[in-house]
Amino acid sequence: MVLTEKGARFELLEPDTQTTLLLCVSPCKNDTVRILIDELQPIKARYRVQDVLTGEAQCARLRVEGQSKDCVTLSWSAGRHQVCVWRFPFRLEILCEDKVMVTFNSKGKLWFETLQDPPGFLAVFFFFLLMFTPFGSELHDDHAHLLWKETFRQFEDIKANGPSSIGSDLCLHGFSHVYGLPEHADGLQLRDTSDGDPYRLYNLDVFAYDLYSRLGLYGSVPLLVAHRPDRTVGVFWLNASETFVNVGYSMSAPPDGQTPALKRRQMEPQTDVHWLSESGVIDCVVLLGPGPQQLFTQYAQMTGYQALPPLFALGYHQSRWNYDDEADVKAVDAGFDRHDIPYDVIWLDIEHTEGKRYFTWDSALFPEPANLQRHLEERKRKLVVITDPHIKIDPGWWLSNEARNGGHFVKNRDGQIYEGSCWPGNSNYLDFSSPDTRAWYSRCFSLDKYKGSTPSLFVWNDMNEPSVFDGPEQTMPKDAVHYGRWEHRELHNLYGFYQHMATAEGLITRSGGLERPFVLSRSFFAGSQRLGAVWTGDNVASWEYLSISIPMLLSLSVTGIAFCGADVGGFFQDPEPELLLRWYQAAALQPFFRGHSAKGTKRREPWLFGEKVTAAIRTAIQQRYCLLPYWYTLFHLAHTTGLPPLRKGYRSFYPNPHRPLWVEFPGEQSTFGVDHQYMIGGALLASPVTDPGVQEVRVLLPGSDEVWYEVHTAKAHKGGRTLRLPVTLDTVPVFQRGGSVVCRSTGSGSCTAEQQQLPLSITVALNSEGLADGELYLDDGHSFGYRDRKAFCLRRFSLLSGRLLCRSRSEEGTFDCNVIIQSVTVLGLKSKPSTVVLHASGARDSFAAFEWTESCGMLTVNRLKLRVAMDWEMEIHEGYHVNVNNSATSSTVFDLSMDPKHQENEDSIRKQ
Repeated sequence: MVLTEKGARFELLEPDTQTTLLLCVSPCKNDTVRILIDELQPIKARYRVQDVLTGEAQCARLRVEGQSKDCVTLSWSAGRHQVCVWRFPFRLEILCEDKVMVTFNSKGKLWFETLQDPPGFLAVFFFFLLMFTPFGSELHDDHAHLLWKETFRQFEDIKANGPSSIGSDLCLHGFSHVYGLPEHADGLQLRDTSDGDPYRLYNLDVFAYDLYSRLGLYGSVPLLVAHRPDRTVGVFWLNASETFVNVGYSMSAPPDGQTPALKRRQMEPQTDVHWLSESGVIDCVVLLGPGPQQLFTQYAQMTGYQALPPLFALGYHQSRWNYDDEADVKAVDAGFDRHDIPYDVIWLDIEHTEGKRYFTWDSALFPEPANLQRHLEERKRKLVVITDPHIKIDPGWWLSNEARNGGHFVKNRDGQIYEGSCWPGNSNYLDFSSPDTRAWYSRCFSLDKYKGSTPSLFVWNDMNEPSVFDGPEQTMPKDAVHYGRWEHRELHNLYGFYQHMATAEGLITRSGGLERPFVLSRSFFAGSQRLGAVWTGDNVASWEYLSISIPMLLSLSVTGIAFCGADVGGFFQDPEPELLLRWYQAAALQPFFRGHSAKGTKRREPWLFGEKVTAAIRTAIQQRYCLLPYWYTLFHLAHTTGLPPLRKGYRSFYPNPHRPLWVEFPGEQSTFGVDHQYMIGGALLASPVTDPGVQEVRVLLPGSDEVWYEVHTAKAHKGGRTLRLPVTLDTVPVFQRGGSVVCRSTGSGSCTAEQQQLPLSITVALNSEGLADGELYLDDGHSFGYRDRKAFCLRRFSLLSGRLLCRSRSEEGTFDCNVIIQSVTVLGLKSKPSTVVLHASGARDSFAAFEWTESCGMLTVNRLKLRVAMDWEMEIHEGYHVNVNNSATSSTVFDLSMDPKHQENEDSIRKQ
């Protein structure tokens, strides 16, 4: 053992082969522990994932707490955390406050195959297995028969340095619920794999994927999150090769020498996780939480925070494979206005190009693409086009020639440019792992190179797993060669991540670094959250796919990718009207909101299913637009590193806008398995209807001390129970949590640019203590001015002791906006107020007219003109004389502005 600035180094020796590995243990000050294992003296460097981590965390200094011939105990963080390294059999225990949380190599499954120089295919390779166990012996017998050359159907895979797989197991003590490892069409909680296949992380183009399957889909995030009421921990396995993960739930045995009854009482759950990757090194980070908020922050500090999208990207997107021509695009655009349905972006699939040549336009169908974009821009709308990673082999095409001459294509194992088949036919594939290739590709988005493009054109990366129609498993062969002579097997899961990066950088460069990009990618990896949005790929128009979309998106959210969505209505096949409507209602309450459909399906613009369905879809989309101030604020919180402090009576914010219930209610076991309802931020609970013909739903309202208000009726419900709620085709169960403040627009406008100009309404939902708190973030909605010039406005609304205050949340913000608050609604008042008094900076105090609804204790103050950027407060008083102008059985309007007694009351209130 050697103690260093970055932790501790150990040598691991396998006595039979005398093979030596180097173990580095690096604890960090943000309560994470990095475990790195590599060959001590490899014949060449093994691949290590690049560009995913945003920077090295600050390491904590280790000190020796105890040492014996069997183990050494090291501590950091004032002794709160410890690492105990056992000599033989090797294992590594991570302790928090003297309790073992995680054990690395708990069952001796550490596995490391060393690289070899092949003298030819008759060479016999050797492998490293640190601890011989029944499992290890079995693996040894199977593994000894593997060859340097493998055959899959008609494909031959030659391994340049022989088999090089690595793996290990970890035991998560006291945990029986684990999540993460997207992307799989499965439930939110990971299942025990002992009765079947492991979870596979291998990015593939899978059309109409199987449901409840552990097979890999379009993207991979090797983060597993374990949670119990008092603790949250995570395991991040930084490896981009094909990876399998086994999960096993069990009860751990208590110490010997106890009675059977005592043993049963002391049994505690544990989760065993076994990772096995095809190549690379063991690079494992254990995140110690202790709660969900801290864990998500730890992960974001490693891999990056969610990018702040331009505001239009949070609006509704209309897409199809394919809109026929410019006239078709304009007709669809006009249709949204004609039917009073807001939207922001229309999309073009591969048919808009000249013969599937990306960065081109079909001259017959889209002869004036720049004019088309200007036509949309006049209406404050955008156009998105597709760019795939394959490049049509065409000696007469400038882009193909530039890429070939610049050495920007992936090569095959013989050193020739790799050829595969995709939409254009025979194609070459760009090597985005090369920084030079990414820089060249980024320049292709400049307005002078991308003819027909304008600044209002944005991009969609598809088929970037990569998809190769004639390749093994419809992807690139593993022995293809990338920049640095790395085999494709080493970095397969990074391919789409790198295209996403190059595209986002291209759009930023196009604007001179001034404008935020919008790029949607089908393939992704850890860190993709800082590049843009992702979606769940080629789903199907069925109720089952609608239902599975919710846990799929929640799994992405748990692993840091907050800007995610599923194709509304299903990409393939034709949805019935009820299914389409329910899908719109669900997707309007999810981060990325796009309707998309396949070539050959029936057209499905929202007004094609009869007026009743059109009206309900219109309502769902309009409500989405009204809620955009809240969504945008959540994305700001996800994007920034500074989280509000936890205070009694105030909501805490986690760095992901869309989250499972257990994240917000970590102590309530009833929420741990819920994946059909979720939280939008800390304030709203959504439970979309995902079954046909439903007239009643059951909604879990967490928190026995919580109050929940139905958004559409303002009716209050006590938490800690399951509510039976009647629903119609027009209703979606959404609840506002007591103690929160939610800002909405008073209308939707026709797009986000119009919605930005509208006044706001705020809804204050009181908790059981009569408190509420919330935030509102505003900026110009499109530029990096918020970052470079601090051109933003962050306001805080808090209600305490009958006083609603609007104050600055940040001293830095310089964005001077003219947005006004037009109405304030307070839910949960116990008695009707007598007066409502407004105090605003630079203005005389005034009494405000208000409406009181007795049945739900709701106060509504309308016709306000309170500037968001200005400090003001609203006092809600009891016990003063009121002048009743209008009354009804359920509500009463109080107008105090005409009462002569109010002037003397006003003077008294000012003094108070």
